[in-house]
Amino acid sequence: MSEITLSVNGETHKLDVDPSTPLLHVLRNDLGLRGPRFGCGLGQCGTCTVLMNGTAIRSCNRPVSRATGEITTLEGLSADGELHPVQRAWIDEQVPQCGYCQNGQMLTAKALLDDNPSPSDDEIREGMNRVLCRCMTYYRIQAAVKRAAITMAGGEGDR
Repeated sequence: MSEITLSVNGETHKLDVDPSTPLLHVLRNDLGLRGPRFGCGLGQCGTCTVLMNGTAIRSCNRPVSRATGEITTLEGLSADGELHPVQRAWIDEQVPQCGYCQNGQMLTAKALLDDNPSPSDDEIREGMNRVLCRCMTYYRIQAAVKRAAITMAGGEGDR
């Protein structure tokens, strides 16, 4: 065991954990966060996605010892009781069906919009293509990303 310091959602946590423990397990089991979820355990499905210094990463296969900088989970997107525009767009577009992949979808969308504030449909599909949705809500996901982009650019986000 080693003492690991993590900055998660703006809070610093000192933990005594095995450095090889997957970041996902620390986030869920030690910090009690329920946004990132276990899906495939191979970093392929995207349900475990978190932001590390603004970049979408898979937390299921990232050792906690390699988690550096600021980690943001779904719980950390909202601020002062206000939903992030991506979260609001997901609700407005009624994206989730089962909801299992939505953590990865929303965090990937946020990272995409931070890098490209006005993506085309093709850029949205390309940027979101590594997060799997078994319910096939991809058209609603695309609509929500577009709505969030408008809102984040200062528009109303309504069509």
